[in-house]
Amino acid sequence: MLMAHPLVLKNLIEQYETLQILHAEDGSPEARQRLEDITYTLCVSTGTRDIDAALTTARRQMERADVPSDYALTG
Repeated sequence: MLMAHPLVLKNLIEQYETLQILHAEDGSPEARQRLEDITYTLCVSTGTRDIDAALTTARRQMERADVPSDYALTG
């Protein structure tokens, strides 16, 4: 199975957490759709079927890779 790079997983988790807050505060269809999209991406990236398993797997993979918390992807 292909595994996502730990920094990609870190970015996906941060997006998920931000969108969860936005959806809770906003509740708009756009916020809900973005949350669903990032949830799907996290699940596919970790080979899981639900968000709890995806988050657990992503965090575990990041720990194994020893990704510094202040390390960021640049575009």
